Amino acid sequence: MSILFGDANAMPAGPAGSNVKDGSDATFVADVIEASSQQPVIVDFWATWCGPCKQLGPALEKAVEAVKGAVKLVKIDVDKNPAIAGQLRVQSIPTVYAFVNGRPVDGFQGALPESQVKEFVARLIGPPEGDAIDDILALAAESLQLGDVGGAAQAYAQALQLDPEHPKAIAGMARLYLQNGDPERARELMAMAPAGAKDADLDSVRAALKLAESATAETAALDQRLAADADDHQARLELAKALAARGAYDKAADQLLHIIQRDREWNDHAARKQLLEVFEAAGPASEVAKQGRKRLSAILFS
Repeated sequence: MSILFGDANAMPAGPAGSNVKDGSDATFVADVIEASSQQPVIVDFWATWCGPCKQLGPALEKAVEAVKGAVKLVKIDVDKNPAIAGQLRVQSIPTVYAFVNGRPVDGFQGALPESQVKEFVARLIGPPEGDAIDDILALAAESLQLGDVGGAAQAYAQALQLDPEHPKAIAGMARLYLQNGDPERARELMAMAPAGAKDADLDSVRAALKLAESATAETAALDQRLAADADDHQARLELAKALAARGAYDKAADQLLHIIQRDREWNDHAARKQLLEVFEAAGPASEVAKQGRKRLSAILFS
């Protein structure tokens, strides 16, 4: 298909460096044909009177901004710029074309659901670099083992830039917020996880947040109660909850195992039930869970 475009030397429209800009017949070569040699460029043909365009536009802009410059979006009002729309045989709006290396490679007509718009953008850039994200997450885990919380946070942030919905990156960063005493930020980050996502790390953080919500007493007051009566199991249970809410899962497990050792069936096995929540919050593969289960078995079968 041979298409005659406008002046290649015309000044581009919109703010410089923006991932979304208004285009025109005069700037189409610069904004789309030439720019698509650097990264895919999506062209949205729309009009102010078009209802479906108003529905599609925000979803398309959101999807483009989410990939942080991997794709550009050029919006062209067909009433003000009929030439390019005519040359591309745009017969209804909204019509969307994706250009790579100066050529249209994909497109659709009509307003699509947001999920399909995201898929359309994702097809243009390909899937996230799985190996790269795995390497970054491994670096985060290594940083945590070395006690470098700042390094772990940077690694998780980098992974989230590559894939904002990566379950393990979300869970890792949320856990850091939680351990830093900021459960609200942790909840906000967890809300970014895809609906219905199944992941052990996400489940672990959800359990940790549940524990944080249940902690109602300060550890100092509970320590005083236990100093007065070491068999105050209710105080010890509340202390374990407070410790777990702060991310001190190993210390929380110690307190709960102490209760179980003293009275296995106290309060309808409340300590054992809480201990299982601590294991889930710490992570099924964590040392807290592994060693705690061994100690629990030793107590129950002694």
